[in-house]
Amino acid sequence: MNTTEKFYLPVDGILEMFNSFTELHNQSRTHSALTPATQHPKVSNISRTSMGIIKTVKGHWRQQDHKVVSSRSSSSDNRQVSTDRVPKRSVDLLELGLTKPRNCHRIVVLGAPKVGKTNIIQRFLGQDFEEDYEPTTEDFHRKLFHIDGEAYQVDLLDAANERNFPAKRRLSILTGDIFLLVFSLGDRESFSEVCELLDEIKAAKTKLLKLKHPARVPAVICGNKADLEELRVVGQSEVTEILGEDVMYFETSAKDGAGLDSMFKALATLGGLPDETTPSRHQVVPLLTYQSLYLEQRGRRWSRTRDLSAPCAATDPLARRPSFTSDLKLVLRTSTKQKPERCQIQ
Repeated sequence: MNTTEKFYLPVDGILEMFNSFTELHNQSRTHSALTPATQHPKVSNISRTSMGIIKTVKGHWRQQDHKVVSSRSSSSDNRQVSTDRVPKRSVDLLELGLTKPRNCHRIVVLGAPKVGKTNIIQRFLGQDFEEDYEPTTEDFHRKLFHIDGEAYQVDLLDAANERNFPAKRRLSILTGDIFLLVFSLGDRESFSEVCELLDEIKAAKTKLLKLKHPARVPAVICGNKADLEELRVVGQSEVTEILGEDVMYFETSAKDGAGLDSMFKALATLGGLPDETTPSRHQVVPLLTYQSLYLEQRGRRWSRTRDLSAPCAATDPLARRPSFTSDLKLVLRTSTKQKPERCQIQ
C-alpha cells in the first residue's frame, strides 16, 4: 500500500466519528443551556481533537489540489495559451472592418454520422486525429488567416445533427458558401445520403437565387476512411457514374492524412481562397500572437500594424455560430430584392 492510500483510508471513519461527536456535542450544548453544569466534558474534548484532525486533513487536501491545478496549468501551457490569456471575445474580421467580404467564407460540412466529419475538421484546424468517437450535435469553428498582407476568415459549420431538423438544415445550406459532403467508403447508405444532400443543396440555392436552371454548387465530395481498404463497398467509378465526372471527388483518410491536402486545396479553389489556406502551407499560431502581429487595439478601434512575411493562421476558441436571426437576415439579403412569396427555410 502506498503512502497516499495509507493517508486517505481512515478519512471516512474520522468524518463519521466527527459527525457523531458533533451531534452529541450540539445536544450537550443545548442541555448545558438549561443546566449550569457541563454534562459531557469528554465529548467536548474529543470533538476538539477531531476538529484538529479534520483541519489537518483539509489543509493537506488543499495542498494536493493546488499541486494538481499547478501541474495541469503548466502542462496545458505547452499546448495552448493559459486561460487568463484568452481573449475576452470572439474575433470577427468582417465586423471589425479588417477584411473584405470576398475573403470571408462559411464551409458547411454535412454527412451521415460516424463518417469522420469531425476529424476532418480537426485536421483543417491543425489538430490531431482522435480515435474515440463522440456524437457531434453541432460545432462551429473559425480560422483566421494572414496571407500576403491580406486577412481571411473561414467559418466551419459541422451541422451533424441537423439531418433530423429540415428547416434548420435548410438555413445552414442557404448560408453556406462552400460545402463539404462526407461519406464513408465502407458505408453505402452514407453515400446515398450524400447524393440526396447534394440534390437538396442544388434545389435550395436555385430557389434562393430564383434561377431557371439548377444552380452550380461549390461542393466537394469526400469519401473518407480510405485506410480501411478491406471494408470498402463504394468504388470510385461508382461515385463518378452517379455524381458525374465534373464533381470534385476525393478519397481521404482522416486518420493517416491521405488525400486531405488535395481536398483542402479544392475547397480553397472553390471559395476563391489562396492555396496557403491548406494546413500544410501555413503556420498555426496562438490567437493572441496573431492579434499582436496583425492587429493593434487602440481604444475601441482596430488597425493594422505590420504585415507578416510568412502565411499564418489562428483558431478562435471563442467563436460561436451566429444567431438564427442574423443568418435569416443574411439569407434575405442574398435573395433577390423582390419580397419572397414565402420564407426560404420552409
